[in-house]
Amino acid sequence: ISIIQFYWLKKGIDLNAMNFNDKVTLALNRVKQNLEDDANEFENFRKSQNKSENSLFKVDSDPLDKILTPSLDDYRLKQYQAQVANTAWLIKPEIALNTISAPDLSRYLRIELQNQGVDLNYDFGVYSNEIQDYTITNGNYNVNIDVSNNMSDGGVAQNLTTSMYQINLFDSEGREAVGSLRIFFPRKTSFLISSVLPALISSILLTGLILFCFVYTINVILTQKKVSLMKTDFINNMTHEFKTPIATISLAADSINNPMVKSKPIMIERYADIIKQENRRMLNQVEKVLQIARLDKKDFELKIVDLNLNDIVQIAIENSRLRISKGGGTITAYLKATQANIRGDENHISNVLHNLLDNAIKYSPDQLEITVETRDVKKGVQIIVSDRGIGMTKDDLKRIFEKFYRVSTGNLHDVKGFGLGLSYVKVITDAHNGQVSVESELGKGSSFTLFFPHDPKKVK
Repeated sequence: ISIIQFYWLKKGIDLNAMNFNDKVTLALNRVKQNLEDDANEFENFRKSQNKSENSLFKVDSDPLDKILTPSLDDYRLKQYQAQVANTAWLIKPEIALNTISAPDLSRYLRIELQNQGVDLNYDFGVYSNEIQDYTITNGNYNVNIDVSNNMSDGGVAQNLTTSMYQINLFDSEGREAVGSLRIFFPRKTSFLISSVLPALISSILLTGLILFCFVYTINVILTQKKVSLMKTDFINNMTHEFKTPIATISLAADSINNPMVKSKPIMIERYADIIKQENRRMLNQVEKVLQIARLDKKDFELKIVDLNLNDIVQIAIENSRLRISKGGGTITAYLKATQANIRGDENHISNVLHNLLDNAIKYSPDQLEITVETRDVKKGVQIIVSDRGIGMTKDDLKRIFEKFYRVSTGNLHDVKGFGLGLSYVKVITDAHNGQVSVESELGKGSSFTLFFPHDPKKVK
């Protein structure tokens, strides 16, 4: 497309250049005619004279003193001298070049170029073949011309010499030209380019729009592909997460119907507890999905109360300590914040901490070591949750807070979850006008930093 547009723009410039050349050539021809008309005014004078006066126009080889007899009075002598001056260019054409009036030439050029619609600054000059230099440049007579060095008007003369716009003067009736009229347009190139500027701008805008649409379309396609893959991953994981408790419930129900179990109330009570636990697990999973849907639609309200982040962190740690201890790991709290009181939603902030701790446990299969730290910062409190797990790549860090995104560990189901936890963390932190960031190095672990202001100006 760009090549085609460039081709037509070049064609447009070439066409405008041809049109411009035609206009200048036509203007120069008319100026030439005006100059020759000025030099030939003697024709009208000759026709108005009587026979005796017409004899003055005959060219005779007799000396002037024989022609001018005493019978001619002073008045006739003056007329004769005037006619000789007007017709002298027929005898010696070089004289005609000196009859050109610089003011008249300037006026002729201005009028004819305007008539042709050429409105550009220009330099012009009259070049004499005899002296090989310019007798007139830009409306000024050149005096004391250095013929050997051609110094008239310096750079102007050089431009005129190389100009493509030149026309011979006084070369009619087969006579050799005695000189030429030359004109040069310093800003011709920029004028020709500006003549296609609207088309050029339109072309650039159109090309830019096409490229933008192309890039946007490709980006949308790639984004939709990623979303589709994440949704497929989500469905697969959701199916797996629901399949396990359903299978457990089914097995427990079959056990209760076993005649051997029916006679043992303790066994029935045990299987009933298993069914309740798995049912509660399924309800929690469903609630997570519904919760993230409400968050996406902004269909939730924060119950803002005064709370202490040190207390919430301590409770979250105690709730997770049993799971961590079973895995042979440790969790350590460094509650350094001395001004940990903020205003926020206690339930949602607690869920945020549980999600981060759950995430640290999931992605620390070998060496489970978690630290949680609170500290005072300007206008708020920071919570840092660090682990020594598998860490993340740079690509993972860019997308870690996207909904449904889960860090790959080489096996789809070795890490449970829907990929909603960190998305939830981001939404809730933003709703409190806080911030969340992450630092991670592959194979060395991750560190999540939460910031909650003491008194958020807005609560979404």
